[in-house]
Amino acid sequence: MEPMNFISNLSYMGKGMLCIMIVMGVLIILTSLLNKIASGTGKKKDDESKKD
Repeated sequence: MEPMNFISNLSYMGKGMLCIMIVMGVLIILTSLLNKIASGTGKKKDDESKKD
């Protein structure tokens, strides 16, 4: 095994890890947005039932 091959492959590993982090960030943002949307609709139904 040649050490220079490992050094030259670090850029590919870095790009792959960056893409994984970007995808994880997008999933976290989408999950939090869906959570806010879902919790907002649940509160409206509860408020309407309390008025009756």
